[in-house]
Amino acid sequence: MKKLIVLLFLLFGSIYIYAQKIPYKVIFDLTSKDPANHQAVLRQARSIIESRPDAKLEVAIYSEGIEMVCKEKSAFVKDIEELINEKKVAFKVCGYTLKRKNMDESQLIPGVKVVPDAIYEIISRQKEGWGYIKVAQ
Repeated sequence: MKKLIVLLFLLFGSIYIYAQKIPYKVIFDLTSKDPANHQAVLRQARSIIESRPDAKLEVAIYSEGIEMVCKEKSAFVKDIEELINEKKVAFKVCGYTLKRKNMDESQLIPGVKVVPDAIYEIISRQKEGWGYIKVAQ
C-alpha cells in the first residue's frame, strides 16, 4: 500500500511539474558582421516563435554585429522590422559600440533600442533566468 501511495504521489507530482510551463526566455549575443550569422539568428528566432509563441527573445548586438541593424548596411531590414513590429523580438544595440563607431540612433532600423552596455544587458538577463546563445556559425 505504501508503494502505491508513493507511486501515485510521484505520478501526480510529475504531471503537476509537466503542466507548469517553464518560461521561454532567451538572449542572443551577436558580435559578427557576417550576414550568415545575422540570417542564423533570425532563423532561430522565427523557429522559437513558431514553436513557442509565448517566448521572450532579445538580440544583444555589439562590436561588428551592429551592421545587422544599420538601415544602410543590413540585408535583413524587412525581417527585423517585422519581428519588432510584431513585438516578437527585441533588438538591443550597445551604446558604447555606437559611440566607438561614431554612429547615432538615426542610423538604426526603427524600433531597435539602444542600451548603455550590451554585455551588461546580457548579464542582467542571465541573472533573471534567461538562456544565453552566442550566435556563431
